[in-house]
Amino acid sequence: MQRPNYSNPPPAHSPPLHHPVPQHVSTVPQLRSPPPPQPPSQPHSGYGYGQQHGGPGAGAGAGGGGYNNNMGPNFNNFMNDPTAQMMGQFGKTAYSAGQEYVEQNIGRFVNVSALKHYFNVSNSYVGTKLYIVLFPWWHRPWSRQQRMSNSGQDGYYLPPREDINSPDMYIPSMALVTYILLSTLLAGLRGAFHPELLGYNTTLALLVLLLELLVIKSGTFLLSISSSSQLLDLLAYSGYKFVGVIISLLASELLTHLGLGGRGGWAGWLVFLYCFGANAFFLLRSLRYVLLPDQGGQGVGVGGGAAGYTVARSQKFRRTQFLFVYSYVVQFGFMLWLSKV
Repeated sequence: MQRPNYSNPPPAHSPPLHHPVPQHVSTVPQLRSPPPPQPPSQPHSGYGYGQQHGGPGAGAGAGGGGYNNNMGPNFNNFMNDPTAQMMGQFGKTAYSAGQEYVEQNIGRFVNVSALKHYFNVSNSYVGTKLYIVLFPWWHRPWSRQQRMSNSGQDGYYLPPREDINSPDMYIPSMALVTYILLSTLLAGLRGAFHPELLGYNTTLALLVLLLELLVIKSGTFLLSISSSSQLLDLLAYSGYKFVGVIISLLASELLTHLGLGGRGGWAGWLVFLYCFGANAFFLLRSLRYVLLPDQGGQGVGVGGGAAGYTVARSQKFRRTQFLFVYSYVVQFGFMLWLSKV
């Protein structure tokens, strides 16, 4: 199909186009979201919304806008928000309820206030205590420091932070965890690691602590030894052996790699015997106030008074024998058992 030809040629220049111009100009107002409702005490503060003072540019100024020059929201009045205050009050209530639950349930089995006494340590105490456990030969004195109560009648022992001779739970608990991890790591380096080994080492360490407490509690019962904080003190002292066991394991493994007969050799046995002797001497001097109480202040608990009696000569001799057997014979067997991992 062909396009028809027109007789009149197109004009050289097209006429200009005219657009209709509105006669009534209507201005559309600038729309913006309203600010959130404010409490009565803060009628002019907002979250990211400027105060309209004097024109459209006031909201971007230094004092008129809720957004700073970095385009960040203003949280200066965040804590004055009722929602934030309600959440803070809810957190306090939950913490108080949790603390009350712990005191009512766990407090039936463990004296929480007395247990906090054994974790009141400092960095200087931990360093000095580790030195005394490993090198107890020149330490003087061994007696624990006491402080009289406000009434002036009863005395109590100072916490570990204030008395270097006070037993603590921090070093034994950290040494227990370190022993479990170290023994498993050394087994892995020797190619003898298996998943059950971690549980076995944990069970072994806890079993040794339980057997040791049974031994010493049986001895204190047969010898009629009583003290208000005796169980926690004995539990703390029984955990110091893990420090010597850790040193013995590390030294034996290092000597083995150096080819000096570490594990099972004479060098390893020398390290073990030194650590055992240091721990035994430490216990022998430290447990005197527990096993040999007298009127000179021994037998004072964390929150209680003195024992108030003297020990007969024959009874004191039997307690001294039991202290020697516990410090040397019992500790040698348990430390040797723990080292064979």
